[in-house]
Amino acid sequence: MIWTIISGLIVGMLLGFVMQRTRFCLTGGFRDMYVQKNNKVFYALLIAISIQAIGVYTLNSAGVIHIDNGTFPIVGTVIGSFIFGVGIILAGGCATGTWYRAGEGLIGSWIALVSYAFFAAVSKYGILLPFKDKINSATVTNADMASSTSIPGWVWLIVLVAITLYFVIKTLRKPKSNVAIPKLKSRYTGLRHFLFEKRFHPFIAGIAVGLIALLAWPMSESTGRQGGLGITTPSANIVQFLTTGDVSLLDWGVFLVLGIFVGSYIAARGSREFKWRLPDKKTIRNSAFGGAFMGFGAAVAGGCSIGNGLVATAALSWQGWIALASMILGTWFMSYFLFVKPLKAARSQHTQSSISMS
Repeated sequence: MIWTIISGLIVGMLLGFVMQRTRFCLTGGFRDMYVQKNNKVFYALLIAISIQAIGVYTLNSAGVIHIDNGTFPIVGTVIGSFIFGVGIILAGGCATGTWYRAGEGLIGSWIALVSYAFFAAVSKYGILLPFKDKINSATVTNADMASSTSIPGWVWLIVLVAITLYFVIKTLRKPKSNVAIPKLKSRYTGLRHFLFEKRFHPFIAGIAVGLIALLAWPMSESTGRQGGLGITTPSANIVQFLTTGDVSLLDWGVFLVLGIFVGSYIAARGSREFKWRLPDKKTIRNSAFGGAFMGFGAAVAGGCSIGNGLVATAALSWQGWIALASMILGTWFMSYFLFVKPLKAARSQHTQSSISMS
């Protein structure tokens, strides 16, 4: 039990610290792909997936870890991931994002986090379980990309890495803007500057997240839990533990998510970014509804942006890639109503006002 606590907290704290300091936010990344036509964070995610995939494939081949992609609910994966994508736009952060932003003192993220964990627990263990099971009644018998297509895993791995390198190199070769961006004077020097003040490129964040995600596999398996990073089930288990007192629910994943909060808090304190911030009524409402959509959607889909979008994709599972595409569509759908449509309306009103004044 001691090693379960220590190893889970270590990986979680590393992840929380890195995500807070690098501002690695998949919600913002997916949104910006549509709203701003900026794909940098998505390419950073591909870097993280590729690094983890190479390591996981090697560890699995060496017998250090065991990957069992098994079956997956095709309808539930698509619907649940889409709902999850809608939820993260409303909540202003994905599953991991709500944990690390709560560590910064954002009350809105606390609201989203509580709602997310509660609805994940209700969907996995409570009154919504029959409804979830009904949606998930249609399953695909083989989620493994290699065995289902008879194409060796190493071939899929080469394709993934080649695609990632193509987009990364293409992005890095783009000419930089000549517009000078003013920089604030550094407050710190040396290691303190590097850890708590330096700004990092999204691709550097992707490398760091990929290495931490890879580390999670052997650390988790050393405690008897198969798999890598996971956020939804541990969050639901915390709710279950608080209501039942069942200590068997306190597995490696629970200490992982608690570690994310602690790591983010340390990073926010060290960089002087921690501050209790109370949102307005609209943000409170959106956070609560967004958290509910996140919890239900991730429970139905069998994973969130981390469990499916980062981990299952690296394990070369169809479930991961289908879920990733579906949650991106969900974020774009909600982004239209929250950002694009109001912007178009404002521009139209401005144009009409200009015409009437001329």
